[in-house]
Amino acid sequence: MSEREWEIPPNLQPDPADYRFDLPGVLRTLVGIRSLVPSDAFTAEGLGTERTGSGVVIRPDGLVLTIGYIVTEAETLWLTDADGRAIPGHALAYDQTTGFGLVQALAHVELPAIELGDDARARPGTTAVMAAAGGPSRAIETRISGRDTFAGYWEYLLEDAIFTAPAHPFWGGAALIGDDGRLLGIGSLVLQQGDDKGQRHDMNMVVPIGLLPPILDDLLTYGRVNRPARPWLGLYATEGEDGISVGGLANDGPAEQAGLRVGDRLLAVGREEVGDLASLWRAVWACGDAGATVPLRVRRRHGSLTMAVVSADRASFLKAPRLH
Repeated sequence: MSEREWEIPPNLQPDPADYRFDLPGVLRTLVGIRSLVPSDAFTAEGLGTERTGSGVVIRPDGLVLTIGYIVTEAETLWLTDADGRAIPGHALAYDQTTGFGLVQALAHVELPAIELGDDARARPGTTAVMAAAGGPSRAIETRISGRDTFAGYWEYLLEDAIFTAPAHPFWGGAALIGDDGRLLGIGSLVLQQGDDKGQRHDMNMVVPIGLLPPILDDLLTYGRVNRPARPWLGLYATEGEDGISVGGLANDGPAEQAGLRVGDRLLAVGREEVGDLASLWRAVWACGDAGATVPLRVRRRHGSLTMAVVSADRASFLKAPRLH
């Protein structure tokens, strides 16, 4: 099914009559995003060289908020508005901590902007709309299923992520819209959760919009948050019943250079034992800023060893946005 053909089943689409705000009007703030990334980019192997998703206009001048992995290292970027017009764009910023990405429309067109909401309204049990670009047929009525910590294998942690179900099938950069028509968050992932009957259900993980205002000015001014970067190891960790293991290594990243291997089990950071991804990343980041040495205790085969990993700034491995 091509990007142009899909739509949400009618029985799952939100009925505009059920909302106190102009739902079709709010959905016009969504834009499609298509980005092209050079084949030699650091993220090309893992995320591909052609990426598509959605974004939402948050300022009348064409400033678009999306999820960062869609636009990271993008060399060419196009937006598609609600009327199908293609608009050139420029990737302004990608925040490693939250996962937000910012894009600026480069053409002088009138794009409606959504208001930022209060994500405290995203309480478990409340209903909301999750929408991708393309109008009402690409929106789904969903419910906030929880607020909880989310830890990603790629050295990522949100302390208070939003989880929604049913899941939107094209979640990347989709907008979570509250019952007041304001933006509550940006779609990042689809996850599966089992129930007490052994069935698995899809849900979306959404980055709360409350994380944006404190960093927005920095992102617009510097392209990143104006503070020292966190230490980055360049490892992909997997969490299982027997603890945390190295599932992959970034090519020529700090962990690979220090001698870590796929399959190594991660036992501790310094003296602090780690049993899940959240505790691992918190312990790594507590070692200081990017460049700090991170002492890891690992189990390899039948023995354990200590390794010193000189961390780096992840952004230093990425291609900077091309100036227009």
